[in-house]
Amino acid sequence: MPKTNFQYDESGNTFYYFLLTFLGIILFPSTYYFWPQEEKVDPEKKKKYTAHAKETIYWEACLEKGERLEQKDPWKKFRNRVALFLIFIGWIFFAMIIYQISLFDYEMANFDPYEILGVAVSADKKTIKSQYKKLSLIYHPDKPTGNEKLFMKLRKAYDALTDETARYNWEHYGNPDGPQAMQFGIGLPSWIVEEQNSLYVLGVYALVFMIGLPVAVWYWWSRSSKYSGEQVLLDTTQLYYYFFHKTPHMMLRRVLMVLGASLEFERGHNSEIMERPTDNAEIPQLMKSLPNLGINNKEKPLCFGYSVKARALLFAHLSRIPLPKHTLHQDRLYIIKKCPYLIHEMVSCLSQLILLAHAGRIARLPSLDTVEATMKCSALAVQALWDKASPLMQLPHVEEDMLKHFYSKRRNIKGLKQLAMMSDEDRRSLLRSFSDDQYKDFVKVLGGFPHLSMTVTTEVVDDEKQHVVTAGSIITVTIRLERNSLNMYLGSLGEDEEGEERDGEDQELLDDEEDENAEKEAEKEEEDKKKGPAWKKPQQKKKAKKSGKPGKQKKKTSTKPEAGTEAAATEQKEGESGSDSEGEESGSEESESERGEKVDKSEKQMASEDDEEEQEWARFQKGVNKREKALSGKSRVSHSVHSPYFTDDKQEFWWVYISDRKSHSLITPPYHLTSLVTEEEVELKFTAPSKEGIYNFTVCVRSDSYLGTDLMDDIKLDVQKAWEAPTEHKQWEFSDDEEDDDGKDASEESEFAEDSEFEDDSD
Repeated sequence: MPKTNFQYDESGNTFYYFLLTFLGIILFPSTYYFWPQEEKVDPEKKKKYTAHAKETIYWEACLEKGERLEQKDPWKKFRNRVALFLIFIGWIFFAMIIYQISLFDYEMANFDPYEILGVAVSADKKTIKSQYKKLSLIYHPDKPTGNEKLFMKLRKAYDALTDETARYNWEHYGNPDGPQAMQFGIGLPSWIVEEQNSLYVLGVYALVFMIGLPVAVWYWWSRSSKYSGEQVLLDTTQLYYYFFHKTPHMMLRRVLMVLGASLEFERGHNSEIMERPTDNAEIPQLMKSLPNLGINNKEKPLCFGYSVKARALLFAHLSRIPLPKHTLHQDRLYIIKKCPYLIHEMVSCLSQLILLAHAGRIARLPSLDTVEATMKCSALAVQALWDKASPLMQLPHVEEDMLKHFYSKRRNIKGLKQLAMMSDEDRRSLLRSFSDDQYKDFVKVLGGFPHLSMTVTTEVVDDEKQHVVTAGSIITVTIRLERNSLNMYLGSLGEDEEGEERDGEDQELLDDEEDENAEKEAEKEEEDKKKGPAWKKPQQKKKAKKSGKPGKQKKKTSTKPEAGTEAAATEQKEGESGSDSEGEESGSEESESERGEKVDKSEKQMASEDDEEEQEWARFQKGVNKREKALSGKSRVSHSVHSPYFTDDKQEFWWVYISDRKSHSLITPPYHLTSLVTEEEVELKFTAPSKEGIYNFTVCVRSDSYLGTDLMDDIKLDVQKAWEAPTEHKQWEFSDDEEDDDGKDASEESEFAEDSEFEDDSD
């Protein structure tokens, strides 16, 4: 039996295979990832920030925003070039290793003596011998052209064709020497285990596994442990918890002060923060132009230098004050870029505090005004406006001096939708101070604003009566949101689309009326068929009169005029002889009508059962789709926000929640909707009040990017008394009398049969 040998690679063959595999694992995906590609710029983003009116404030803001979006990271290009250079060197090594492997001599891998000697398969021994002698004179080691390795191959090939034992071994084992020992080469060179190199090998192992790996893990853990899931510092989250618990009812300016105190803006926690010598002169000058900055506040860390600077830059951004381009303006851009993430973390902290307050863990409950003021800060930071500013200020070239024309008694336009629904002539006359280019910018931006519509349904899931709300039950509120833009109201195209929609609605109404008329006619025909032929109707009337039983038919006949009563009486006298046959016919007709009614009832029952099954199937499919959506992950792509004063591109996000306006409290935690493209469905659950009565709640949809686009819808819940849990189960109860009777019957039956029983059977 052949032996198995394990040994380190002496010649380097196996090590080359190992190295080739290792390089291939690294090179193939790295080449695919780092291969240079043309950077695709979203055309929608380019279109958003191209202004027609030149040399205006809006044009400058759009130009700067477009440059920021197209600006590439300078280090990114350098890193890509270094990566490509290393990949190129790796591919060179890869090719060299393949070439080296191709030079290896596999003398016994595919041993073919005919090919080695260069003779045909049909050659006889004489030809083989002469060819061997001829080649041995050339490759014999004693000759000048000798090659010992090749001569040994020639000798083995000659033996395999002439010697019977060698031929048998070649035919059965592939080698003229017989079965060989199986060798497993370790894919590392032998010098690794040599004694003189052991110190170096141990040093490399210690450097990689005892120093390098622990340091890398420590570095990763030290960075990741500082941040929450939204990449916000945990110290900042603790700061938010402290201030919102300290002041449950917080005004918007104080929310901005807490936002400015975030530790992301402090040099010790964030190395990206720049501290310049020019700040000592520029910051005090900026603070003088900002009223109500809260300089005299001595709370820590609101009074710290980094907090005052961030607050001043935030207030200057909301006031749209121009700043030095290379110093404070760059700091402002960085602070505003962080604001949406920090505000989202603020809302999450408030939700946690409200849950803790309801659970009795903390005494102070944050108010609804605090939550909504925090949410509003996000839209203010994105649009660079104060809370008291009009939503119309989000539009290009609109200034505060123009708002008095919008607020006139004749127009009274306060919202974006009102402005979009105006006719183009009225809107152009209102904005007659605009040039044509400015008006183009105005209409283009106005048409891009979102217009939401929502439908709200409430139900109690897993209950017999889903639309009956009982005290303490879990209410599921399903909010279906549809997103359109204000383009649907703008210009002549918008009017044409509205006209087409109206025509379509009128046509649908006409079609519905025609369908209803056709259904009524079909129902009449079915009723006539069930009643039978027309000549049998008077006979049924006679039978109804004779029977004297109250019924529908009797009521119908009583409504007819009394002029025909005499004729009916004479008919009764004349037709007494045929009354029996008429009664039989009428009885058969009644039986047919009863059968028809039974068939109708069974058909209705079948239809209702089918409807219930369809509803259950629809619910099941809905649940499956929701689970698949949850597993696929939460998308953060919706629509690009028009925000020329914001740092980067911003996507439309929304908060959806339910509140009680009467008690100024939050009923459900705000759901952060990040994937509203055209339609989206949100489910919110809360516990019904414990007392009976009628309660009013408000479903709120609030934008984190726009002002004046929020939605509110009131829902009215009639909370009824909770169902009483059944204490008695009749199907499992048995009376004592029944048990006694069963016992008597069992006792009367004897285990053994008597003779009298057999006698009775024989009789």
